Amino acid sequence: MSPQQLKNSIWLPVLLLLIAMTSIQGGAALAKSLFPLVGAPGITALRLGLGTLILCIVFKPWRLRFQRSQILPLIIYGLSLGGMNYLFYLSIRTVPLGIAVALEFTGPLALALASSRRPLDFLWVILALLGLVFLLPLGENVSSVDPVGALLALGAGALWAVYIITGKRAGSQHGPATAAMGSLIGALVFVPLGITFANSGGWALSLIPIGLAIAVLSSALPYSLEMVALTRMPARTFGTLMSLEPAMAAISGILFLGEVLSLVQWLALLAIIVASAGSTMTLRPAKAKIVPVNESRE
Repeated sequence: MSPQQLKNSIWLPVLLLLIAMTSIQGGAALAKSLFPLVGAPGITALRLGLGTLILCIVFKPWRLRFQRSQILPLIIYGLSLGGMNYLFYLSIRTVPLGIAVALEFTGPLALALASSRRPLDFLWVILALLGLVFLLPLGENVSSVDPVGALLALGAGALWAVYIITGKRAGSQHGPATAAMGSLIGALVFVPLGITFANSGGWALSLIPIGLAIAVLSSALPYSLEMVALTRMPARTFGTLMSLEPAMAAISGILFLGEVLSLVQWLALLAIIVASAGSTMTLRPAKAKIVPVNESRE
């Protein structure tokens, strides 16, 4: 296939989206490997601070003008963005990466299905609940998942839902620059918080290049690739493919962190992936415009 044929092919945006998901989860795995040095709060501060710096240099959010009615949603949007990142990094201290991402996905999935009334929609609800039952430490036989870490991942998912709702009210006409402003607001709160609770003995200038790598892998690169992919494929197809992210996270955890999941955990993770993809594929057009299951994160 020639370069021109690849450019016009549907496989190009699919490839870009797969690279973006691999980049995000690779960045998360790299971040987790550094937890012993400065702790999850410290890595969160490093990643969010440097990621915000990159976004601000690229999009210059201080040039934006917001209406008075958009100020409060913008603040909540920024805080939910920062809080989502903070809670997720805290969760993966004790929870395997794939499980944490699957639990986080239940936030936007619940939001997408909140107003559903069709019988088919309840199938996705049942699948998601089955996935949760076998991922959460609700019984003696499922004690391998840390309950605090699981709750933190669910909290990150709840903030992801808030991020989706407020992001649309905060100034969607500004596009990616709104995410830069939201990231700046979140960084003002969660970077100092992360530094405060970091392992102080592990800070060193040598962490800066690694922090930049995490910021690029987790924010700048995948965000750019996702934007390109979204302009070349239907939003529903984009959301369906994004449902693969928990599986990509699990594979990343296996390859880079040595995290091995049980068969039951794989099946539970698969149930959530199918519920997410199925709900995206079967959403009515009007609902899909209001609440996409997989809204891109900073």
